[in-house]
Amino acid sequence: MGYKDIVLSIMKIIRLAIVRQKYRPDGGAERFIYRALEALDNSGIELNIITREWSGVARANWHVHLCNPQKWGRISRERGFAHAVKRYWQCEHFDLVQSHERIVGCDIFRAGDGVHQVWLEQRARILPPPQRCLIKLSRYHRYVLSTESELFHSPLLKKIICNSAMVRRDIMRCYGVGKDKIALIYNSIDLQHFFPADSEQRRAARVALSIPQQACALIYIGSGFERKGLRQAISAVAATDRYLIVMGHDKYLCYYQALAQSMGCLSRLRFIGVRKDVLPCYHAVDALILPSLYDPFPNVILEAMSCGLPVITSQCCGGAEFIEQGKQGFVCDALDIASLREFVAAIPLREHNPAMSFAARSRVSGCTPANLSCQLTGLYQQLLS
Repeated sequence: MGYKDIVLSIMKIIRLAIVRQKYRPDGGAERFIYRALEALDNSGIELNIITREWSGVARANWHVHLCNPQKWGRISRERGFAHAVKRYWQCEHFDLVQSHERIVGCDIFRAGDGVHQVWLEQRARILPPPQRCLIKLSRYHRYVLSTESELFHSPLLKKIICNSAMVRRDIMRCYGVGKDKIALIYNSIDLQHFFPADSEQRRAARVALSIPQQACALIYIGSGFERKGLRQAISAVAATDRYLIVMGHDKYLCYYQALAQSMGCLSRLRFIGVRKDVLPCYHAVDALILPSLYDPFPNVILEAMSCGLPVITSQCCGGAEFIEQGKQGFVCDALDIASLREFVAAIPLREHNPAMSFAARSRVSGCTPANLSCQLTGLYQQLLS
């Protein structure tokens, strides 16, 4: 028996449980889970998913466990799920429990949603004083902050997985966690599925979205428009001749459409909602713009860069770590409209000047599923050894 066979025979005994409260195919955290499961598919690890609701396509060797206790509000939803899941995993005796929710008692916590304390700090920048006070008084936010603190200080927590150095710094700053307890593991991207468009693919995608062939166009992707910075993106595009595709859902959609109308750029915007197949939309544009107030590391940045799109994003987005100013895109403060406008105007038509496109795809070339699988399995073996 060779070394690889020995490793695989050892790994077959690992029963891994991954916890996520709700699985939505269009969610960034859920896309990471799905890609992680795919990456681990042939690793010999028994893969278990514990969730309230699963709407994805599970493979034959993925075990989906539904755990859906009653809920009456936001706190009840979080606390009830946490209690029910803990009881479930204690009965099942999994070797490792990797939670993507703030649940005290897990072995591994993946901080894919970032640090709630930092999100509230950033959100306070755009709220009027009365609303800031309401946030401080909110029972829900106090519950999340308390749970977050208890989780990071729990003696049962063996490792924290961060998808950006930014989140790692935030956890260390806010909760005094040592660097040795944190594993920095970037998300993966399928470079074969997300690829730059050729001329015909670009032309067809633009026809479908009613975008002129010679226009420079950008795309914004994200649900939760306030956090992801849609207002800033619209403001930046308004003063240029650029087109903007807006993909995502938000209950205040009408407000953003009215905002674009008031700025005189609604005719150059395309609000297309949520789409399962995002590739044609990437093929239709020249760049991604995502000036988020706070974003640990959105998968759309990897997808866009893999498709050869430069990225305009904010300093409080983990994806900024993959961008050298002016090479793979641009980075500034999320609320710096003047700089965002300047960057939007600086984006070249990809067909005329592909240098930024080549640089963007090259930068993510190492973020492969194989690399993700190697890092995760190595971490699991380390924790169990």
